[in-house]
Amino acid sequence: MRLMRCFVPSPLAAAAALALPAGPSAHIARVLRLRVGAALRLFDGHGGEFEAEILAIERAGVRVRVGTHHAIERESPLAVTLWQCVARAERMDWLVQKATELGIAAIVPVMSERCVVRLDEAGARRRQLHWQEVAVSACEQCGRNRIPQLHPALEFKHACAAAARITPAPGARVLLAPAGSQALSSAAQALCAAGGTLAVSLLIGPEGGLSLDEIALAQQQGFSACRLGPRVLRTETAALAALATLQALLGDFSACEAAAN
Repeated sequence: MRLMRCFVPSPLAAAAALALPAGPSAHIARVLRLRVGAALRLFDGHGGEFEAEILAIERAGVRVRVGTHHAIERESPLAVTLWQCVARAERMDWLVQKATELGIAAIVPVMSERCVVRLDEAGARRRQLHWQEVAVSACEQCGRNRIPQLHPALEFKHACAAAARITPAPGARVLLAPAGSQALSSAAQALCAAGGTLAVSLLIGPEGGLSLDEIALAQQQGFSACRLGPRVLRTETAALAALATLQALLGDFSACEAAAN
């Protein structure tokens, strides 16, 4: 049986005894109904994972003893930052979850002209914390030992400028657009041929699409408008299809890195 994996936000050390957070404790005790002595895997986001054993299941929570550290990493060699225009709640949650499974390095929620969802400062902070929790849960499920960073939401023009600073390499900023001048696969293959450390900024529009002015602004900041195929995809579908394409051509779904070495 597959061992349950738990994220612990404080640094872990072998031989330490500690109480698990409330969420994992409840899942262990009430859903999985594990017993004292059962084995777990713990990770703290700093790399690798730890063996662990349940010491006690109490009303206050589950106590465990931390065991051996294993330097296991399941991160992609391709560092993709997803600049995602904010979608409706359930779509955005699903997108964050699946993007984490696909190896995203960071996610920046973007507020664009046609975003259906509007967030004030307090609402944006609450959603950021919620999306970070979604990413943590996805890491527990998929085996990642490092949590992708969920950044605060940015207005569109500030997001474009920030992306230009984060990924200055030519061709590394991609805007997905149905009428893009080149296929995403062609842009990815050009990056692969260029070699070097791969970092990509991927910008995805909202449910209503980006306005012409927003597309022009993004292109002024060095984004290349790329298409996936002949169909217009929903925002959450487009993001995940693009991530899968990039991983297949440049990341850990690909032989590109091995060929480059």
